[in-house]
Amino acid sequence: MDLTPYVDNLRQELAVAADAGGDEARALAERLTAPLESATRLTLLNALSAAMGEVTRELAPGSVDVRLRGLDPEFVVTSPPAPEPFPETQAPANAPAAPAPPPPADADDGAMARINFRLPAHLKGRAENAAAAEGLSVNAWLVRAVSTALDGGEHTSSPGRSSNSGSRGFTGWVR
Repeated sequence: MDLTPYVDNLRQELAVAADAGGDEARALAERLTAPLESATRLTLLNALSAAMGEVTRELAPGSVDVRLRGLDPEFVVTSPPAPEPFPETQAPANAPAAPAPPPPADADDGAMARINFRLPAHLKGRAENAAAAEGLSVNAWLVRAVSTALDGGEHTSSPGRSSNSGSRGFTGWVR
């Protein structure tokens, strides 16, 4: 960032103010502008550093640093690190659920909602085993279990599967 236009603007404003005071004031302003240039640059740099400190607090864990290159400051933006996804098999029991599969064709409104579902470790293991035994993801198995519980115990077939409980084949369209 080039500070020269800002320093020059301050010099002009000082000259305009000194003109109102006559020849002596104008001469004094001219003598003071050269030594004040470095102080002005330092003051602007301090103001920019303070402003970037506030921006950094809002961006945390990202940051914005001000570095001096010659006479002019330079801004260095450091983005926050991207979150690393957890593999489904190693995610802790209280980790957010993986994105839900598309809604079944017979869903009422097709809208999906996300919740955090916490299970004791022994139930999580049992749910994973039951889902694997039926060839489903844990999420799909839980959706079916909740649907069955809310529908009064009626067992509905999984989306994309035939209603024959012994069948392991898939039916439907592929996108």
